[in-house]
Amino acid sequence: MALATRSRLSTLSRAFFFLLAAALPAASLESTTSDARAADEAHLSQRELLGKRIFEDKNLSEPAGLSCASCHDPAKAFQGNNGSPIAALARGSRPDALGTRKTPSLAYVSFSPRFHFMKKKDEETGETELVPVGGQFWDGRADDLAAQVEGPLLNPREMNNPSKAAVVEKIKSGAYADLARRVYGEKLFENDAAFDKLARAVAAFESSERFHPFSSKFDDFLRGREKLTAEEAKGFALFKDKKKGNCIACHVGEEKSRHPQDWLFTDFSYDALGAPRNAAIPDNKDRAHIDLGLCKREGLAKVAPKGYAIDSLCGQFKAPTLRNIAVTGPYLHNGAFASLRDVVAFYATRDTDPARWYPKKEGATAKYDDLPAAYHDNVNVKEVPYDRKPGETPRLDESEIDAIAAFLRTLTDRPTPATKAER
Repeated sequence: MALATRSRLSTLSRAFFFLLAAALPAASLESTTSDARAADEAHLSQRELLGKRIFEDKNLSEPAGLSCASCHDPAKAFQGNNGSPIAALARGSRPDALGTRKTPSLAYVSFSPRFHFMKKKDEETGETELVPVGGQFWDGRADDLAAQVEGPLLNPREMNNPSKAAVVEKIKSGAYADLARRVYGEKLFENDAAFDKLARAVAAFESSERFHPFSSKFDDFLRGREKLTAEEAKGFALFKDKKKGNCIACHVGEEKSRHPQDWLFTDFSYDALGAPRNAAIPDNKDRAHIDLGLCKREGLAKVAPKGYAIDSLCGQFKAPTLRNIAVTGPYLHNGAFASLRDVVAFYATRDTDPARWYPKKEGATAKYDDLPAAYHDNVNVKEVPYDRKPGETPRLDESEIDAIAAFLRTLTDRPTPATKAER
């Protein structure tokens, strides 16, 4: 009897330790994952952490399955297309839904001022004009980051929620509702301002350092820790040269500064570049469908100076930062270009060799084919390198285009200790 009992105990003990051993790797993995997440979030404030939870929550779409991070992928400089069959457009929460424009990167967007009109002096004529600056999205229709949050959440082509109240209710019944109450108070969900407060939490997260780490090769070059190659240095010189690339006219930086924060590579202004029409965009199968950009910004008439010629803004889109540009393709508001080099070449040869970029129509090149003829005069043809005519020598030759593209690749942020866990 005693022997049988010991045998049964021995068998049970072996089974127990076998099960325990089998469970250890899973427990260890769970612990490691938890530790990595904790380390990744340790530096965030409570409000930023709440913003991160909202940003990554796939329950905040209708149907569930799409989060902000789905289209603003941290591994791709906070942009992407959520596995869309159309590279230029993000896939929404509904299987048949696609966005209307290329998803903008959220990296460094917290530096953008609120949408407004500012005085700008023409360097050639000395005259001053009022120009639009700032805001969020390609057309600046959201004044700031908090206002930007509403757009994707309620857009039928994106997260497809029926109302702000529906979003708030999902968060109220979700896993981090207590965190939201700790940040904004126990009565948060009883307040009509709940959505706006939650949106500000997302804006706080998008303003945190992980969205602007200043960790590229170029940043280390500015800090004196790294050197540019000969081709990269040549590209940087051409980038700044006002008679060659003149990229710095819109993608600005303080030339005398060695501080990365002084090199945002955008002045947050708007410009009409005459981008080629992207035939891959389903909406463009209808020839009457034209994306006019800034001039159709919601509420523009209310914020524009009295008597401002709003039609002069048709075809204009916001100049994005060039930081991380090598990993945020396709390019321009409509994703017309898959290659970074092609974008640089387009800027240099758009007007000297238009047949390279635009289709033929009735035996002639259909220049600016994604903009009605009535607005062709809005296209920038004054600034270098656009100030050329067909047959003239471009401001940049092919080797110089290569050099600028090489320089632009130095602007890609590299993982920092705060972001390695999520990449």
